[in-house]
Amino acid sequence: MFAAIQASVFNHFNSERSLSSRANFKKNRAAALDEWRQLGAE
Repeated sequence: MFAAIQASVFNHFNSERSLSSRANFKKNRAAALDEWRQLGAE
């Protein structure tokens, strides 16, 4: 069970950092974190 949840979280936040600019990485990471916060607030 933990592995399934951990894989989902990892896949959501993992965004091939070396392939994108720092600004895009931060923007995408912030969007992912906001989405997770909204899901947790429900």
